[in-house]
Amino acid sequence: MLPAMDSPAILTRDLTRRFGEFTAVESVSLSVAPGQFFGFLGPNGAGKSTTIRMLTGLLAPTSGQVQILGLDFAAHPVEVKRQIGVVPEGLALFGRLTASEYLRFVGRMYGLDRVTTNRRTEELLDFMNLASEPRKLVTDFSHGMQKKLALAAAVIHGPRVLFLDEPFEGVDAIAAGTLKAMLQRMTERGATIFLTSHVLEIVERLCSHVAIIHQGRLVANGSLDDLRQGVNTLPAWGGRVAGGWAGSGTAAAAGEKLTLEEIFLRIVGGPGTEATDEALQELSWLA
Repeated sequence: MLPAMDSPAILTRDLTRRFGEFTAVESVSLSVAPGQFFGFLGPNGAGKSTTIRMLTGLLAPTSGQVQILGLDFAAHPVEVKRQIGVVPEGLALFGRLTASEYLRFVGRMYGLDRVTTNRRTEELLDFMNLASEPRKLVTDFSHGMQKKLALAAAVIHGPRVLFLDEPFEGVDAIAAGTLKAMLQRMTERGATIFLTSHVLEIVERLCSHVAIIHQGRLVANGSLDDLRQGVNTLPAWGGRVAGGWAGSGTAAAAGEKLTLEEIFLRIVGGPGTEATDEALQELSWLA
């Protein structure tokens, strides 16, 4: 039996993953409220995908704890997996099936009855504009079509928590608009969405709260307004931002409303920071 929804939808305590001597994720503690659209950001190699793999049971943590909907993942893996949906970075679809066959297989694996599975399969294929070529194998789909099918499979059972690793990569603007509308509708109905994306404009438009991971450690966590306020009060050498340590960004002008991209770059380092400016000087031959 699932706990009451006053528990965090996602909770981690000192979540850590090591690969030999390398620490990919170190002591990450997060709390995501039910119904929240939560963005999880970081540079390439920061630990985003490793964290999602631990949150979804695809990778065991070296130490620390994961709770989903109040249930300890390690103690109740099957109960948790029935309540979550996942679109992983690698998709991992069954290429020799048609889209309809694949969704029916996934629906039945989640325990849906045959009538419900068939109805939802038809509805999702129509919604995702994947119904026009019913005999086409998944392996022959474009990357964008495969992304839409992966998302359809992730939601066919009506998950209470949805994990999305780069869901808009390779998806055209029309399809992206359709997917965003569906995801917003899900949060309005109480589902929790945990999103990673390098398209910061999408994250800023969709997410109410954001966490930033850098070199395996959580360096910022809070609402967008919290992060703006934290960056606006930073000294030029960096400092504390909404529960994390900022990078080498420069302080924002008083009253300046920063975009998420500007917040991100000021926290983890980017154009305009001292380290980047020094690196650019080494490429003076490009000027």
